[in-house]
Amino acid sequence: MAKEKAKSNNQPLGNQTFLFDKSNYMWMIGGVVLVIIGFMLMTGGKNEDPTKFDYDVIYSTTRITIAPLLILIGFGIEVFAIMKKPAGDNAAKTTE
Repeated sequence: MAKEKAKSNNQPLGNQTFLFDKSNYMWMIGGVVLVIIGFMLMTGGKNEDPTKFDYDVIYSTTRITIAPLLILIGFGIEVFAIMKKPAGDNAAKTTE
């Protein structure tokens, strides 16, 4: 009897739908890429002489302004991708 129950659980469900569609996943990938680019821009800045502090390398516009903006925009795109309603959403339709 236990074998019969296990076999019935392995049957695929009919009308199985995903939470997100392809466009949501594309937006998510774009947001992750922007976040990664932002973190990569924030790194680097090797000094020629390690005993000397170079203010312009450490506090450059790229590290202080552009990189954090890219990261915030990437996170905003992630929130948009999660909140975006899929194009073929059947939730608004009434059930028969």
